[in-house]
Amino acid sequence: MIEDITAGREIHVRIPFTHVRQFKKHLLQQMLPFEILINDVQEVLDQNFVIEPKNQKVSLSNYDYTKYHPMEEIYDWMKQIEEKHSDLVKMHYLGSTFETRPIYYFKIGWPSDKTKKIVFMDCGIHAREWIAVAYCQWFVKEILLNHKDPLLTNILTQVDFFVVPVLNIDGYVYSWTTERLWRKNRTPHNNGTCYGVDLNRNFNSAWCTVGASTNCSSLTFCGSAPESERETKAVVSLIEKTKKNILFYLGIHSYGQYILLPYGSTKNHSANHKEMMDVAEKAVADLKEKHNNLYKVGPSSVVLYENSGSTCDWAADIGIKFSYIFELRDNGTYGFQLPKEQIRPTCEETMTAVMSMMEYANKMYLDNSAVAATFIGRNVLFLCAVCVYYVSMY
Repeated sequence: MIEDITAGREIHVRIPFTHVRQFKKHLLQQMLPFEILINDVQEVLDQNFVIEPKNQKVSLSNYDYTKYHPMEEIYDWMKQIEEKHSDLVKMHYLGSTFETRPIYYFKIGWPSDKTKKIVFMDCGIHAREWIAVAYCQWFVKEILLNHKDPLLTNILTQVDFFVVPVLNIDGYVYSWTTERLWRKNRTPHNNGTCYGVDLNRNFNSAWCTVGASTNCSSLTFCGSAPESERETKAVVSLIEKTKKNILFYLGIHSYGQYILLPYGSTKNHSANHKEMMDVAEKAVADLKEKHNNLYKVGPSSVVLYENSGSTCDWAADIGIKFSYIFELRDNGTYGFQLPKEQIRPTCEETMTAVMSMMEYANKMYLDNSAVAATFIGRNVLFLCAVCVYYVSMY
């Protein structure tokens, strides 16, 4: 956005090949330093467009979590996940898009008669951020693969994960079929002369006051009103019904490598800002240990740019205790065209950060006596084994 361009700030721009020479000439004339990050954007895009042949059905046994998947394959994956893990996973209808595609979310957790806390995670709110969608699938895989781990067992007994693998489905499909770097959804405006609303500017938190546009042609078009979009309405409806139980709201995005806190529209902080900072900084430190990658932490208005109408700010406004936006890899070399070779390390380090937050939740907000009992039980077994060993020696 033009208003975010300030002296001394690095910006990333995409220049058509036909204008590169002229653009470089202007930069040199103004003595502005620059670096070409990607010589051929189309070549990078082509490497990530890998769709399975229609006669080759994607199944869980051969599902590749280290590549990007089109929406049709993700729909199939979701159905198979629910069928295979029906004891732990339920797929629910969230709503539908303008182009009438159904939006589903997973509810992952052990059934319980007690009221459970909720961790809500949305991915793919911006169509071109494919790594966010890939991470949501990775997250589901890892939770199901490791659900017998004592920590996860305890969490899944007291917490339900609500996971939306793709929220902006129309936009995501459009990014596969028509324009790879499409950001918004696909609602028509101004008699069809422009399309799409930035869904992360459409929530009712300082709506369209800063870092958003009323111009429907803009990438940050905030919509005709707060919660004007079907996708936004669907999220708001579910969250409003369950907000008193929601402990974490996690929005997964790319790129830039940040964990962002409220608020983007003001320099004010949420009531528990220090606790949120402590949790995020610990998550970033744990993330760095995985692949030595560095993330920044702070409110968007301080460490990134000003914006309004985001899920992060809205969730904080309605009283959700922990509300974050993850901006995943990278720092701009590839941007939204992150190569598939980086899916695994990105997901691994992000999983480490999210689990760091869950460990904190388990310690401070859950009954972790079951985990303690398991740990004590293992120690008793170890001591008994030592006793047997020494008795046998004598």
